[in-house]
Amino acid sequence: MRVLLIVMLGGAVWAQAPAAAPAKQAPAKASPAQSPAAKPATTPAKPAAAPAKPAAAPAAAKPAGNDPVVFTAGPRKMTKSEFDDIMSNLPANLKNQLGGNTPEARRKLAEQLGEIYTYAAEARRLKIDEKPAVKLQLQLQTEGILASNLYQHLLELNKPTEAAEKEWYEGHKNDFASAKARHILIRFKGSRVPLKKDQKDLTEEEALSKTNELREKISKGEDFATLAKAESDDTGSGAQGGDLGTFAKGKMVPQFDQAVFSLPIGELSQPVKSQFGYHLIQVQERGAKPFEEVKTEIERRMESEHAQKAMETVKAAGKPVLDETYFGAPTAPATVKQ
Repeated sequence: MRVLLIVMLGGAVWAQAPAAAPAKQAPAKASPAQSPAAKPATTPAKPAAAPAKPAAAPAAAKPAGNDPVVFTAGPRKMTKSEFDDIMSNLPANLKNQLGGNTPEARRKLAEQLGEIYTYAAEARRLKIDEKPAVKLQLQLQTEGILASNLYQHLLELNKPTEAAEKEWYEGHKNDFASAKARHILIRFKGSRVPLKKDQKDLTEEEALSKTNELREKISKGEDFATLAKAESDDTGSGAQGGDLGTFAKGKMVPQFDQAVFSLPIGELSQPVKSQFGYHLIQVQERGAKPFEEVKTEIERRMESEHAQKAMETVKAAGKPVLDETYFGAPTAPATVKQ
């Protein structure tokens, strides 16, 4: 039997796992100063069979007025309004997989529902729904779907006000810090930055010495941008006079990031070593993204935080009481040796 889309997603799409706080968006163009982007770890929802109620098949729907029967699968019938109701209540991710609410998408869903209802009806005829193991599976699926949907319900109940969002923003401005900076990079052996044509592969000592020479030239009045174009091994930003544009805190490698967000604006840094080489950095601007730009992100983060706290409260209040003579004593958590 082929795997059905609706069966695969039936329990999982409605039972969304608690969402993590959204990751900050990385700049479109990477630089040798930029930290490698990490992919968020996600736990895929386990496929779950669509729960079937161990009840008799429903009676045929009676069409009323201009609400004709549009779907028949064995004893099960649905009118146009009933099928429209199913389509309108599908989760967004399942709607996207089906292709929206087009005739083709409705047909795709109807064909798969038809198979499910047909198989389920045959299972009831064979009294499979009365088997103890199947009853348990149906019960656990129902409880699991309800438990997972509790999180979504709590998200909806915890919509923050704009005043609360602004207060949260003021207390977390550092999360949205950004800077505009430029740099000159001098690579050394082992750097992830490729050598230019006919370029000598410098040792760390030679690269540091060259970086200090360039710093001295800039300090004596030579133009930063001109030297960046001629000497920087970051050819991308070098062609722009070393300009890295504006970037968020945490987007560059740690050594570079720490320098950018601690240097006085306009001051030329001492050589900063990273895995790419030695950097001379000059911060041109520093600030934070405006509230209007991050309002949607703040709303999602606040909703998630409130929902998580509410889930923890429910969990703590409903902690099960276990008979240790049957379940045994709880095991101590494993400790990691330093």
